[in-house]
Amino acid sequence: MPRVAHTTNAEPLPAPRPGRVSGGDGRTPEAPVDSGQVVVITGLSGAGKSQASKLFEDLGYYCVDNLPPELLERFLALREAEPERYARVALVLDIRAGDPAVAIDRARRTLVPDGIALEVIWLEASDATLVSRFSETRHRHPLQTRSGIQAGIAEERRLLGATRDLATQVIDTSGLSIGQLKERLFAVVPRETAAAELVVDVVTFGFKYGLPLEADLVFDVRFLNNPFYVEDLKPLSGLDTPVRDYVLGQPAAGRFLELVVELLELTIPAYRAEGKAHLTIALGCTGGYHRSIALAEELAARLGRVAQASVAVFHRELER
Repeated sequence: MPRVAHTTNAEPLPAPRPGRVSGGDGRTPEAPVDSGQVVVITGLSGAGKSQASKLFEDLGYYCVDNLPPELLERFLALREAEPERYARVALVLDIRAGDPAVAIDRARRTLVPDGIALEVIWLEASDATLVSRFSETRHRHPLQTRSGIQAGIAEERRLLGATRDLATQVIDTSGLSIGQLKERLFAVVPRETAAAELVVDVVTFGFKYGLPLEADLVFDVRFLNNPFYVEDLKPLSGLDTPVRDYVLGQPAAGRFLELVVELLELTIPAYRAEGKAHLTIALGCTGGYHRSIALAEELAARLGRVAQASVAVFHRELER
């Protein structure tokens, strides 16, 4: 499974950078440590739970696939005993081990007194999409009988009705590519950030693959010379030093970054004042592999010095 994202500070999740305000509540180093995050990934078979689990794993979460619901409380007890190791966990619970609704509800009640919110992400898709996916992969639906795949899907919807009602986020993956699914998940991934900070995602993409659905601001960086046409640079990505030097060495690149940072220094405080908590900035070039990546990395580094912003970078086409 290709990696889909990484943070600019090489940590699993964005963290306050030196010199940035981490909060306006006057907290001191003696303040309580973050209690972490618990995410349950559930939903219909074939709706994308494996891809979602991989995303959380890339973000530094401890992931467990197909955890029996009966073991959920025991795992939370283990997490409490080893809080540093299991601070951020993502657990896949689904029909393979039975309806997890009771276990999820009980776990939520257990975590509330500790101030930990249980994020439950439900993934679903249309019957036609699920049938097509099972046919393409030749996997067997866990509830499939002689009546066929569609009957198994209908039964799964019925059995997991109570679980769906417990979801805090519902994502319909019908018609979504893996890249688009990842974008949707980025928007609901819990982030460790101070209340005063705006979560800023810098997303790179290729115009030939379509615009990111979640983008608030889109910048076209195809005005720069393309490393694709330089023989030694073509196989490299914007994360490689030769490509980075080639792109950032162009005078227009430096001026572009200055103007974008100036724009965001002006607008980020205003976004926060208006109650906006999340901003997605998309940088696109032809294939999303050279110019946009090099610029996004530099832009994120510069934005990391802007107060009231927690920055992460996601490269949509990096391993396409």
